[in-house]
Amino acid sequence: MPQCLTRVASVAALWVSAVLVPEILFAQSPPAAGPSIRETYLSLPGAKLFYRDTGGNGIPVVLLHSATGSSQVWEYQILAFTAAGFRVIAFDRRGWGRTEIEDAGPQVRTAAGDLLALVNILGIERLHLVGTAAGGFVAFDFALSFPDRVRSLVVSNSIGGVEDPDFMELGKRMRPQQFDALPPDVRELGPEYRASQPDGTKRWLDLEKISRPLGPPAPAQPLRNHITFALLESLMAPTLLITGGADLYAPPAVLRLFTAHIKGAETLIIPQAGHSAYWEQPDMFNRAVLDFLRKH
Repeated sequence: MPQCLTRVASVAALWVSAVLVPEILFAQSPPAAGPSIRETYLSLPGAKLFYRDTGGNGIPVVLLHSATGSSQVWEYQILAFTAAGFRVIAFDRRGWGRTEIEDAGPQVRTAAGDLLALVNILGIERLHLVGTAAGGFVAFDFALSFPDRVRSLVVSNSIGGVEDPDFMELGKRMRPQQFDALPPDVRELGPEYRASQPDGTKRWLDLEKISRPLGPPAPAQPLRNHITFALLESLMAPTLLITGGADLYAPPAVLRLFTAHIKGAETLIIPQAGHSAYWEQPDMFNRAVLDFLRKH
């Protein structure tokens, strides 16, 4: 059996159990009350970076949000990961959430560079990285740029910022031009979730609407690396790749492309989840990620 299929098979028991017991698929556990989270700003050239930090002596985990969210979208993860003994940090990238842009010109600083500045100020030497969707671009970029700082890497529901021409053409076939005109919940939440979880869908949309400040959007931050599949083969960090069975951006076939190029990558396909598996299936997502982090 090919290596990438072997890795997918390693999570088959979890997949089958979810399929055979469908009533557990969308049993979201609401965020429980927990310790206070420090919310503050870090002054950087051109911006005041907003971040959340649970503090403590646990091994640090940094959460990197999607392009349709901010650090607020991790409400199902922050307290769960803290309760598991980790120190959890999440920040709003430039142009999102409560981060304040002080220079309207081109954002020459990268998100990976902002993250490096943040963890240096916090005195964090090594960390786990968890990125979803566009946050996965930053996770790959940081891990490629600063490999000695990364304990492990989790990238979920992401096309990774890969610039290979064949891969970009594949994206155009999967998502034609009119795709971007669809409502964000149609693009990024699976149909099963939208049908069964109207309150969760509304909450996701509310967070999406407030994720971008009023006024013209900030210029996109560049990546430090031109990410290609060949470059991903140089990743050193233990890596877990996650996607949803109904993800319109990164369906299982795309996940297998990444698995074939990232040495030793583990994989998880969450049945019926769309592009926001962390939100649609938080219990399954959290269990898989925490099990992976504990190994590394």
